[in-house]
Amino acid sequence: MSDKKMTSSRRHHLKSLVLSIAKGIMEKEAAQIIKDKEAYLTENCPPLSLPSSTQELQELCKKLHQQIDKADEERYDLNAKVEKANKEIEDLKIKVVDLIGKFKKPALRKVRMSADQMLQALLGSKHKVSLDLRANLKQVKKEVKEEVSDVGDWRKNVEDKAGMGGRKKMFEGEA
Repeated sequence: MSDKKMTSSRRHHLKSLVLSIAKGIMEKEAAQIIKDKEAYLTENCPPLSLPSSTQELQELCKKLHQQIDKADEERYDLNAKVEKANKEIEDLKIKVVDLIGKFKKPALRKVRMSADQMLQALLGSKHKVSLDLRANLKQVKKEVKEEVSDVGDWRKNVEDKAGMGGRKKMFEGEA
């Protein structure tokens, strides 16, 4: 094929042909819809003949109410089927997305949260008990070494610890 461009007059002519064909098709469809509607009405809705007596009029009203109820039931059933089909379509779309794996996970941000805030976010307003993690820890009692220190003359202590003998006493005292 050659890479020739279509002239504007040729393009305009083809466009007008396509539009005229589409117009004819649309007119035929509209006429067909009108014919189908008239056929349905003659089949399902007989011509209305108003009775003269009230008894016959009441019977006609009851009959019309029964037909309305039947039509409402059919409409309700069809709506239920459509909703079920739409739900199934949505589920299948989700499955397709899962199978394809094109769902992008959002970038997670670091959030500083206390344990209470985390439980409240997970459980909602049901969470009322405050969680104190430190309260659950075991209490460890430290043994305090009591040093018996005689309050006396400090000069005497210094003299006792002076010299080699004093250093030995200092090491023995601590050990």
